[in-house]
Amino acid sequence: MKIVLTKKREVPSSAISTTFVRSSGPGGQNVNKVSTKAKIKIDISQLKNILTTEEMLSIYTKLKNRIDKNGFLHLTCDETRHQNRNLEIGLKRIESKLTQAIKKPKKRKPTKPTKSSKEKRLQYKKIRAEKKKSRAKID
Repeated sequence: MKIVLTKKREVPSSAISTTFVRSSGPGGQNVNKVSTKAKIKIDISQLKNILTTEEMLSIYTKLKNRIDKNGFLHLTCDETRHQNRNLEIGLKRIESKLTQAIKKPKKRKPTKPTKSSKEKRLQYKKIRAEKKKSRAKID
């Protein structure tokens, strides 16, 4: 079990715990016998050594709906009928969620409209005005 956050940083395996429970949905008798639904739980407090305080704050704010009071990030996966596949899919999902939460948003550079775009806008406005003028009643 490996969750890679960046090239040099990954979640320690001690922070990840998984359990398997019975899944709902199609599967016939298999549903009642085999526990295929993967429940993945990550202790976010163990990531303090790996991540900066800003990154930790962004994880807590962006993933607050998935984090419980004890500081565990929860995710379940029951897409397939196989434990291993569900576990892999769940780990990939958590990996993508954590990496997206850590990413810093790009700063927006304010731009000004170009001369040609201003001219196009004014030309369009003139055309619209002419259309509307032609619809008016003539006295």
